[in-house]
This record gives sequence, C-alpha cells and structure tokens, in this order.
Amino acid sequence: MGFSPDWLALREPHDLKARDSHLATLAAQSATADPVVLDLGCGAGSTIRALRPYLPENTKWRLVDNDPVLLSLAKNEAGFDTEAFLLDLGEIDSLPLEGVTLVTGSALLDLVSRKWLEDLAALLEVPAYFALSYDGQMSWQPESELDREVTAAFNAHQRSDKGFGPALGPDAASTASEIFSALGFEVSLARSPWQLLSEDKALHDELIAGIAQAAIEAGAPDAKSWAEAKLSAEFSTCVIGHADILALPGSTLLGSSDAQY
Repeated sequence: MGFSPDWLALREPHDLKARDSHLATLAAQSATADPVVLDLGCGAGSTIRALRPYLPENTKWRLVDNDPVLLSLAKNEAGFDTEAFLLDLGEIDSLPLEGVTLVTGSALLDLVSRKWLEDLAALLEVPAYFALSYDGQMSWQPESELDREVTAAFNAHQRSDKGFGPALGPDAASTASEIFSALGFEVSLARSPWQLLSEDKALHDELIAGIAQAAIEAGAPDAKSWAEAKLSAEFSTCVIGHADILALPGSTLLGSSDAQY
C-alpha cells in the first residue's frame, strides 16, 4: 500500500505536532551514542525530520520503502551517511537489521497484521519506536448523529488487508504492547492525537473525504451525506486519535515513562 508525496507532506506538520516528545526523547536515548536507525516504511523522510532534534549528528540511517520516489526523497533528507533499501516490508527476513540500534516507523503499525508484527518483534534485540498509529477514536465538532456509524465503518475498513494480511487498524498500539511485553520488552505508550482546527482546512477536508470513501466501501452509504455536512459546515474541528509506542529490551531499559496511554 503506497501513499502520495502530496498526502505525506500535507499530514507531516500535524504528525510532528502530535508526536509525543517525551517518548521521542527516550527513543533517541535508547539508540546509543552511535545510533544506527532502521526506519521501516520511511516514506519521504518524516521520521528523520521528527527525530533529528533528539539524535546526535553522527546518526546513521537505514531506510526501507517499496516506493523508489519516496525512498529517494528520504535518502536526500537523511544526508550522506545513509543506506536506502528498496524492499517489500512483507519480506521481514530481508530487513537489514545487523548493527541496528533502533528500529522506527511512523503511521505504520495500523497497516500491518498481527503475524507480521509478531515475526518482526521476534527478530528484534534492540529498541523499537513506532509513532502515530491510528487508535480508532474520532471526535468532531459540531457533532453529527452519523459520527459513530461512520467511525465504526472506517475502523472496519482499517482492519482490512493493506498488503500484510488483516490489518491491526485501531488495535495497533494495544496489540503491539501485548506482543512486545510477551517477549520481555518494557513498553511505554503515549497519546499522539491530531487536533485539527479551522485553519487546518486542507488536511481536514482531505481527511473527511478519505474517511467517507473508506466508510462507504465498508458498508456505510450514509457516509457520503456525513462528509457533505462536515465539508459545508461553517466551522468544523476534529480530534483523531493516534498512539506512540516504545518497546525497550531488558538490556536497554531507561526507566519507566511518564507518558502513559
């Protein structure tokens, strides 16, 4: 499943604002003084830009994506000491894990299956930091009697196969916590919601259109009128729930996080 550079650029400022800074700090600290960061589904480099303030200048990046255009953009962003791998994330055994000190991903876990995440976690002996997984929660102002129906249909669509098997969708953070905890990792969760106001109209409108289309595909035809009402409202705001997760193996524990989900 791919995403356009335009969509990634549109959402990135809101992702950056939403990302939990405390968990990002702990993730960077866990990467050692000579970090080698493997970014899964790197897109156009949003994780690089988000973590740059927290990581030392000598950080080495290994970038993985199946889109050559996005991979090139991310490599240019990361700088000279960077390796780029054009790979299908489904091929977990092909991931360049040797020597890596931190595994990252942004807006990724809600797209993958439980089996994919179990297989990945079983391979990891280093910290894993995954940000901005959709958690199934939406809140709209003004409210609509269709909000709950559309959210439920959208969440059902989010659980459909995105290329890795049945997707975790809104269960991503809780499932990841369960999987990593069972393997002996210390897990911290933090909320990282989008909070879109009237000045965020570009993302707000694109988001509504995407949610409505997914909800219709999941069997909620009223999502079309729901979207029309939201788009025509004089003033409309929303909160879209996301979660960040940091999983630390026993050898790198930094103490418990204040930022609890």
